[in-house]
Amino acid sequence: MGTEILVNSTGKETRVALMEGSQLSELHIDRGVDRGYVGNVYLGKVVRVLPGMQAAFVDVGMERAAFLYVGDIYPQFLDGKNHDDDADDDDGPDRGLDEDATVAEEGLPRGAPRPGQPAIQDLLTEGQEIVVQVAKDPIGTKGARVTTHITLPGRYLVFMPTVDHVGISRRIDRDRERRRLRDFIEKSRPKGAGFIVRTVCATQTNATLKTDMNYLVATWEKIQAAATTKKAPAPLHLDHGLVLRIVRDAFHEDVDRMVVDNPKLFEEVQEFMVEFSPELKEKVHLYRGAEPMFDNFGVEDEITRATSRRVWLKSGGYLVIDQTEALTAIDVNSGKFVGTASLEETTLRVNMEAVKEIVYQLRLRNIGGIIILDLIDMDKEQNRDKVFRALEEELKKDRARTNALKISELGLVQMTRKRVQEDLVRYLSEPCPTCEGRGNIKSRQTICYEVFRELQRESTRSLAAATLYVNVHPSVADMLYGEEFSVFEAVEARLARKIVVRALQHMHQEKFEVYSR
Repeated sequence: MGTEILVNSTGKETRVALMEGSQLSELHIDRGVDRGYVGNVYLGKVVRVLPGMQAAFVDVGMERAAFLYVGDIYPQFLDGKNHDDDADDDDGPDRGLDEDATVAEEGLPRGAPRPGQPAIQDLLTEGQEIVVQVAKDPIGTKGARVTTHITLPGRYLVFMPTVDHVGISRRIDRDRERRRLRDFIEKSRPKGAGFIVRTVCATQTNATLKTDMNYLVATWEKIQAAATTKKAPAPLHLDHGLVLRIVRDAFHEDVDRMVVDNPKLFEEVQEFMVEFSPELKEKVHLYRGAEPMFDNFGVEDEITRATSRRVWLKSGGYLVIDQTEALTAIDVNSGKFVGTASLEETTLRVNMEAVKEIVYQLRLRNIGGIIILDLIDMDKEQNRDKVFRALEEELKKDRARTNALKISELGLVQMTRKRVQEDLVRYLSEPCPTCEGRGNIKSRQTICYEVFRELQRESTRSLAAATLYVNVHPSVADMLYGEEFSVFEAVEARLARKIVVRALQHMHQEKFEVYSR
């Protein structure tokens, strides 16, 4: 089985699974009320300029103000020309594009000021209205990130009305086809505007490209007209919903079929295909099975696996994936695998299997930002090189932009992956009310000694009380009367009070009450 797109709709939730060879490679979820904002264009109002950070907060109507870096402010203030021939063609639903190619080449972070660029306080003033596009969704406590560089994706082209630039996807490798596409775009594009030619554009006729181009230019004209009549903050252009974005960005000739289990959504996709890709309409099917579609295709099991901290490898080794606010750490362990040859060969085999699974998990979980891979130590440099090359090959399959440094002497790989959306685990879960997101709770023994100290405090507050009472979880009560009973008796003797312990099933293990009457 090749590549498939599965669309499951349940109430307000829509889930889209991208399958590669019967394996879930990407999962995207839209629950209506918290759908993504990336790609939306707003008329925003500058609410605060931060010279010390060379950034500004912009009110676009969301719960939190959006963040605009000085390096993301484009042609209305700066010369936005960029004549690099190659483009990072990102066909994924996050619509990310490498608009900061020159910044990346200079080794500067995205959004950083370019050489000779004016300071943020010389470009923006508080209260100013500005047209911006969301480049990153709000993540955690951070507001959305916006840019004044607008990109409007179509089926075959990406329109950049604010940048005089033509880019051809690196994945189109035939020189003759690249020249044909460049010549047509150069002759047909509006003056001062630019386009990125997407991978699916290869072999398409000029008439097809012109239709896509006209649609995108007309969309930009509507945005400009709306900006003159609306008052900030206001939406000017909302990108398609999740399913239609997937159709536009990921449904191409290499996809075997798309299966939708909701009749209404199926009709919506069919209508969309008539406009964007009528030749692919026959590949869209309505699922009619009695069993839930994701169960039938084995997707639910993969989703469960994608939210687990421990991921088992076929060899018997396993990964431990820990996500923190600052970075994600992935630890590789040999586990049950003992091998049959030398320790070095066993280690090499586990690491080779691990890097493939790691990249799969990064894609599936939408993990972004700083990532540290703790591989099993290898003595031979040639083995470290072999594992790193395997990692690089797997990363080529990832549509998100990645950067990995070679394996260090400590067996660590430092890498980054473009983060645009909330990762899958955080999206599907919430902090545990028991441990408050720490991942652990205090031990019963720790609670016992906290109880002893609180008994001492209560005895000084209630000098006349002859009896002190303790309410605890049954497991803590068992330890007070078991392993810690000698200490319990010593505390009772030292305080010269009778201590009554009550085991209450409804109490949390970490909670207790000490009081007197």
